[in-house]
Amino acid sequence: MELTLLGTGAPAGLPRPDCPCAVCATARGPEARAATALLVDGALLLDLTPGAALAAARAGHSLVGVRQVLLTHPHDGPAVDLPAGLPTAGRVPDGRELTLISGHRVRAVPMDHPGTGYEVTSPDGERLLYLPPGAAPAGLAEGLAAYAMVVADVVGRPDAVARLRASGAIGSTTDVVAVHLDHDVPGGLELTRRLAASGARAVPDGTTLIVGEYHAVPDVPRRTLVTGGARSGKSMEAERRLEAFPGVLYVATGGGREGDTEWAARVAAHRDRRPGSWRTAETCDLVPVLAEDGPPVLIDCLSLWLTDAMDKVGAWDDERWSASGERALRERVAELVAAVRATTRTVVAVTNEVGSGVVPATASGRRFRDELGRLNAAFADECEHVLLVVAGQALVLRG
Repeated sequence: MELTLLGTGAPAGLPRPDCPCAVCATARGPEARAATALLVDGALLLDLTPGAALAAARAGHSLVGVRQVLLTHPHDGPAVDLPAGLPTAGRVPDGRELTLISGHRVRAVPMDHPGTGYEVTSPDGERLLYLPPGAAPAGLAEGLAAYAMVVADVVGRPDAVARLRASGAIGSTTDVVAVHLDHDVPGGLELTRRLAASGARAVPDGTTLIVGEYHAVPDVPRRTLVTGGARSGKSMEAERRLEAFPGVLYVATGGGREGDTEWAARVAAHRDRRPGSWRTAETCDLVPVLAEDGPPVLIDCLSLWLTDAMDKVGAWDDERWSASGERALRERVAELVAAVRATTRTVVAVTNEVGSGVVPATASGRRFRDELGRLNAAFADECEHVLLVVAGQALVLRG
């Protein structure tokens, strides 16, 4: 089954008309994207957009052989002119299945947002799933057969990808292609990096793909360390890396602080932006968590884990530190690092970068800074991917 992406952008296109944002200002050439529309084997057009006939011609195709035009979502703005010879565009009721003269079978998939998804099966049995912008499948059962390709709003609805993974509809070899791309993520390498973290990719307008043909699925790093300064956006970056995966275990090492309203507000803000399917565990006992098999785990953060470890070994008292505390802390860190090395889980950990500021005024402050620097370096050595977040921008240090 041959799929040509006549457009890969949001309904308003990219750049958006009259939008002054930085992403729209730089969306030129191959970074420019028309509204998403898919041409399947020259016989089926999914979504009718302005300039579809010209887009098909630029991609080396014609719409002359199209036998069915299906829409996935309400189209705002002026009516789109129907190119001569095309059948009338329409939407199919949820659950209904069409069989085209070309032999393709098309089933309408219900969404949790206004719109309709379409499952397309070729005469040879290859299966494609196409989802509308801002939507995820509703009522998925587990144990579904994996699609060869899923074309979806990965950036806008990463939880849709997570739901499909949880049900089995996205498997280890499913080619996940991001469409409906808008100006909420910079293009180029940043878009590629963010999509790769979800096991997805983007392609330029006019690209023709073969559904079912082998394509290397982006390799999701199994161990990632995200570091950065205070309010740098490091926690949000870490969460973003796992938002397309189901059942994530969020390990909060900070616990509660009775009477501290500011801390409570921070915890609530983190909790509110996490997907509802994630589980939370408040613990500093990370070694057993890493030793277990299970879904991906997000640790936030190593700095608070170190604070707890230093509390337990008496690191703030000079005499205890020199007598036994330093040795005990080294053992705890070594156990954690060994657990990271041996874990079979996907792990994303957050830590603070404290080595670039002023020298702490107290001996205990300097001790914490030094030990955190050592912990970060040892942990990073065991990670395939290391990111430094500055002003909300992720800089790749490794991987």
